[in-house]
Amino acid sequence: MPRNLHISDFLEPVNLHELSQDEGYKDGQVGKLIAVHDDYFPDLFEADIVLVGCGEQRGIGRDSRDHAAPDAIRQQFYQLFWWHADTRLADAGNIRSGASLADTQAALKTVIMELTAIGKTVVILGGSHDLTLSQYYSYSDRKQIVEATCVDALIDLDMNSLHRNDNFLMEMLTGEPNYIRHYSHIAFQSYYVHPHMLETMDKLRFDCFRLGTVRESIEEMEPVIRNSSLFSFDISAIANAYSPASLLSPNGLNGEEACILMRYAGLSNHVNTVGIYGYMPSKDKDHLTAKQISHMLWYLVDGKSRSRREASLHEKDFFLEYHTAFAEVETVFLQSKRTNRWWMQLPDKKFIACSYKDYLVASNNEIPERWLRAQERG
Repeated sequence: MPRNLHISDFLEPVNLHELSQDEGYKDGQVGKLIAVHDDYFPDLFEADIVLVGCGEQRGIGRDSRDHAAPDAIRQQFYQLFWWHADTRLADAGNIRSGASLADTQAALKTVIMELTAIGKTVVILGGSHDLTLSQYYSYSDRKQIVEATCVDALIDLDMNSLHRNDNFLMEMLTGEPNYIRHYSHIAFQSYYVHPHMLETMDKLRFDCFRLGTVRESIEEMEPVIRNSSLFSFDISAIANAYSPASLLSPNGLNGEEACILMRYAGLSNHVNTVGIYGYMPSKDKDHLTAKQISHMLWYLVDGKSRSRREASLHEKDFFLEYHTAFAEVETVFLQSKRTNRWWMQLPDKKFIACSYKDYLVASNNEIPERWLRAQERG
């Protein structure tokens, strides 16, 4: 496919025979159906979702540039059974390691840009969490203003660290010119985050949701993720019991909750880059973390498949419309007949993603916090 050959220069093929341990794949398994860059470069124009591996770890001070992490995830993912005939999947291979960390990140950014430009959802199998910058720069280089969401036990703003992985959010959120309209952080663990850091995030009108809040009402995270374009997941957010390679904390999301958040990312019609970072196979036990990530990928695809059922907000016949007023403000809520998701109207007549809880709050003549925060950001 000549239109894609220029990005193949940045990508190394996947050894499909090695991943399947020469046993091959059964009918119906992902490995049997996915278009893989192995002996030849696949026709990515035919795919809806494209996997890209990038094992770069120099952002955490490790001189590790191999593809052990992406390939370990692939080995588990390819064995899962495919339930989504309406969604086509391709694997573009692994980013060639550059002479420097910046070289690798530039190559990853270029590949992401080219794939999103032709309407693909790109899933990055990392690598350290600072590779999120490649996701961000794939938008900013096009001067595209976006919303971003990270799932992470930490908030990576530690300017005292020498490692890019620990402070990359400073560059992403405050660099000039800046193309982040809004940033949301999901599942941070309070005891690892300085209170002043949260105050700073709040002053910037960014939303941070602590782990307890997420676990108590995980359905409230769906509207948070829905309007994002960039979605980044650090596996440190998953408790060690569910992800043995997550060594930061014994606490965190359980495996099912991590899958739910990934399904929300798939459900979004805006999310078109997804990164899963922080996995080191050498720290894993019985491949359980690789299996966990592979299940998260399966749920991402499941969400993408379900999102196809959603109608445009302009197609009124597919929505229930509720008119209500709170604090002397009249507004409209829409509920999808197909997916039961909710939207609420702002004073400028634009609709933003919301939840049923927001509708209940407004019906009690109270201002939904989501509405208020959106107004504060202008």
